[in-house]
Amino acid sequence: MVSKSPESEHPKPAFGWAARDQSGLLSPFKFSRRETAENDVAFKVLYCGICHSDLHMAKSEWGVTQYPLIPGHEIVGIVTEVGSKVEKFKVGDRVGVGCMVGSCRSCDSCHSNLENYCPKMILTYGAKNYDGTITYGGYSDIMVADEHFIVRIPDNLSLDVGAPLLCAGITVYSPLRYFGLDKPGMHVGVVGLGGLGHVAVKFAKAMGVKVTVISTSPNKKQEAVENLGADSFLVSRDQDQMQAAMGTLDGIIDTVSAVHPMPPLLALMKSHGKLVLVGAPEKPLELHAFALIAGRKIVGGSCIGGMKETQEMIDFAAKHNITADVEVIPMDYVNTAMERMLKGDVRYRFVIDVAKTLHP
Repeated sequence: MVSKSPESEHPKPAFGWAARDQSGLLSPFKFSRRETAENDVAFKVLYCGICHSDLHMAKSEWGVTQYPLIPGHEIVGIVTEVGSKVEKFKVGDRVGVGCMVGSCRSCDSCHSNLENYCPKMILTYGAKNYDGTITYGGYSDIMVADEHFIVRIPDNLSLDVGAPLLCAGITVYSPLRYFGLDKPGMHVGVVGLGGLGHVAVKFAKAMGVKVTVISTSPNKKQEAVENLGADSFLVSRDQDQMQAAMGTLDGIIDTVSAVHPMPPLLALMKSHGKLVLVGAPEKPLELHAFALIAGRKIVGGSCIGGMKETQEMIDFAAKHNITADVEVIPMDYVNTAMERMLKGDVRYRFVIDVAKTLHP
């Protein structure tokens, strides 16, 4: 059987921007989406956030990329069509899709509303779908997904600043809840003040938690404390500051995806503290057993969240007026945005205005 081209493998014509090779450069790309099946929701994409993983995947830095690749898993828009068995959504609804569009729906994880830990989870882009075709992400004009993996966006949450919450938001919200770092009066550290870190500060503060931002950049202090509402700020390279803060934190959400030392962070925590990694450095991190044993401390990890929790997170964000700080860009600026993101030159998330600027 001859494999069909991306343009002809499905009935619905679609258009987006795709990477074709390891240069990671994106350019206009014609492809197709499936017909809206009985459990599917189709929507017009209005905005899509740019996540650091989009850059890793576009350049095949994790070694799993299949080209052509259309990135984008912080996707929001307006429903245009629903399948005959769809119950939760109707045409005109404001919706979003995050990092996944499928799972087996029958394993322990799926039965526990943790589709994100399903061994057969289907990623929103660059993964093999149920029918064997490759999934395409949100740097595109239309999206089709099973209603189970669609999130409702509350009316009072603007779509452009809400989009990044579908990845960055749930990535930090879930560990705050799961590891019990959401109790009023607790003291939590947030390492790194980027796309993930800045929303971690906002969610933790809304939960009533005291927040210390830990960063290598002293120039981020004013931003962290005055604009984002952090209670304090530590420069991780300042040994005096780090020494003075030893044993003060109940837990830490570490959002940094570059290799960085663990012992100074472990030292900041009280006994029984939990250091949770949500950033993914490419090389292994060094851990010293004594740093864990001495205070019964834990190092853990967390990966996005299940669909039930993702909806809870979006509803919580709408209730507490939590949004990402974004720079809205046109589609044809995406390659420049990727370069700037690599240099850390964004506060704090790029969001593509797909509806107004994606032109065939």
